[in-house]
Amino acid sequence: MSYYDIDAILTDAEKIPCTFQLDIPDLGYLDNTPNQPLKAGTKVSLPLWLAEMLVIANTGGPDNKTFVTFDLPRALGNDVVQALKADPRAVPLRDQSAHFYGLATHMMDLSEEQELGSVLRKTFVTRAAEISLHARKVGGVSAKGKGKEEGSNLGIGGAGEEFLRGLDEWERKLFRKAHDGAKSGKEWMESIKKN
Repeated sequence: MSYYDIDAILTDAEKIPCTFQLDIPDLGYLDNTPNQPLKAGTKVSLPLWLAEMLVIANTGGPDNKTFVTFDLPRALGNDVVQALKADPRAVPLRDQSAHFYGLATHMMDLSEEQELGSVLRKTFVTRAAEISLHARKVGGVSAKGKGKEEGSNLGIGGAGEEFLRGLDEWERKLFRKAHDGAKSGKEWMESIKKN
């Protein structure tokens, strides 16, 4: 990823629920109380980039009390993780977060959730196989066998459009690459047959 990668910028803007453990002077504006300290126990949703910096700086004072804790965002909450365990293909990840995998990888770095990594790995592998299957099917030969192309250049249309709605940005890129690869392979095979 580059510095100017729009997906990385949008991922860093995702909100993370944080709880401040100490009174912090002059930060009341984060809780809509300007000119006041941010009180201990205040819950605030902060952008991922800021929450990440606070976690890194969160070494604790002399009494080892940390000044901020964070929870996993709703997109990676227990309900979503349980649904992903049950059937990763049935969860529309885009409804959770448009940049679900980007958010999840950041949170795995910051969190001590052991189970999250294995669930996400299984989810990606299962969904990648499904994406590959859809990418090869759409825009291919019609069911009537007349050899006509159906769908658009990206294979969007009908069931393909519904399928794409649930994919996060990484999955959409994977779909695009798999579709373009299958299309190029088909064109190459047809050019070989002609020669």
